[in-house]
Amino acid sequence: MMYFRPADLAREHDISPQTVRNYERDGFLPPAERTDSGYRRYTERHAAALRAYRAMVPAHGYAEGGTIMRAVTEGRLDDALAAVDRSHAELLRDRGTLDAVGEVLAHLTKRSQSAWRAPRTTQPFTIGELAHRLGISVATIRKWEEVGVLLPDRRPETGHRTYDADDIRDAELAHFLRRGRYPLELIATVVQQVRAAGDTQELEAALDNWRRRVSARGLAMLKAAALLSDYLALEDTWRGAPESVRSPGGAP
Repeated sequence: MMYFRPADLAREHDISPQTVRNYERDGFLPPAERTDSGYRRYTERHAAALRAYRAMVPAHGYAEGGTIMRAVTEGRLDDALAAVDRSHAELLRDRGTLDAVGEVLAHLTKRSQSAWRAPRTTQPFTIGELAHRLGISVATIRKWEEVGVLLPDRRPETGHRTYDADDIRDAELAHFLRRGRYPLELIATVVQQVRAAGDTQELEAALDNWRRRVSARGLAMLKAAALLSDYLALEDTWRGAPESVRSPGGAP
């Protein structure tokens, strides 16, 4: 069997030997054997674990990547896979949000630039007036407020909600997305993106940037999954893991 020093593993990733030792200490690598003089002896198994962990960070983030690798090194395969699944579910939600933002952008660009913000009114709308404008109930407006779709001001003397032109725009976008059967939680995220963008050009730029980041993360997840699979193929400590996981192709 070939053995490696911390420096040997570190060189591949352009990190310090101490970082490799820290990864072992934190449970991202399996414990190393020691020589009689106390030096660590790493194997190809440790090298594969290090490759997998380093790939986990851009794919799942530092915290979740660490959770996955600790679970792997401790023999908790189901926990590791559940953490991977959580990241994939999060990425899928991001893709749903991207689709919704794209629909909003297409909807807005069909209108004139002056219609990007709702026409200024001499008086803010009351909740009843906004509900009438959209053809929905007051209770629906209140529900949208609860989940963060709308953030109306309130009159100091009465505490009644008031909706200015930006609130009206947000409500119209929410109404448009609800007709597309998007869930309220996702709509709240989209409306917040619209508020932050300020105009259609900035929203389009933000959307393009977000798409690139989502695609990059998806590709990083593919790479991390492949390297984790490589590590699992070398790992022989699973209890109850399928034979296909412990030995690729079912080979003994």
